Amino acid sequence: MSHDPRARLQAERRRTTDRLARLRGDFDEVVAASRDTNADDEHDPEGATIAFERSQIDTLVRLADRHLVEVDAALARVDAGTYGRCEVCGRDIAPERLEVRPTARTCVSCA
Repeated sequence: MSHDPRARLQAERRRTTDRLARLRGDFDEVVAASRDTNADDEHDPEGATIAFERSQIDTLVRLADRHLVEVDAALARVDAGTYGRCEVCGRDIAPERLEVRPTARTCVSCA
């Protein structure tokens, strides 16, 4: 993996936006499929499954959106020169932590 935080974060951003596009496509397919079936989820044996699937995808979209915000905030910290510094204690965040979680804002001790 790249030691350049900007390159690593930009790659993470691309992966996240690709995932969001796939999830939104999946969501659109589920919505379209639900239009083609009985709209009465309460009495349709497949209705609960469709509603559950729609809810699951919606949750994944919201999590990916939130991660994208975290990636953009990390890129802003790179620009500001504060990336890799704990926002609580001010010490450096271990490179191993940033390798696993490049959007980390705090060191392990403060997390």
